[in-house]
Amino acid sequence: MLQVLGASPNSVVIMRVLRAEFGTDLAATRAVLRSVLSGDCTGTLPEMEHVARRLRASGITAVAARA
Repeated sequence: MLQVLGASPNSVVIMRVLRAEFGTDLAATRAVLRSVLSGDCTGTLPEMEHVARRLRASGITAVAARA
């Protein structure tokens, strides 16, 4: 599970990272953004840690956790 922490994370920055990582179009990226912000974005722990690491490098506080 991928979790973004903080009161109001910057959605634009998160979307940039998600588009770069997943190679999705804008509409699909918005859907992934909604799942990330709601805490419903799941995958393998290594996959989620990779994305969390990329988000942290962009200034977003993110963690990967087992679901």
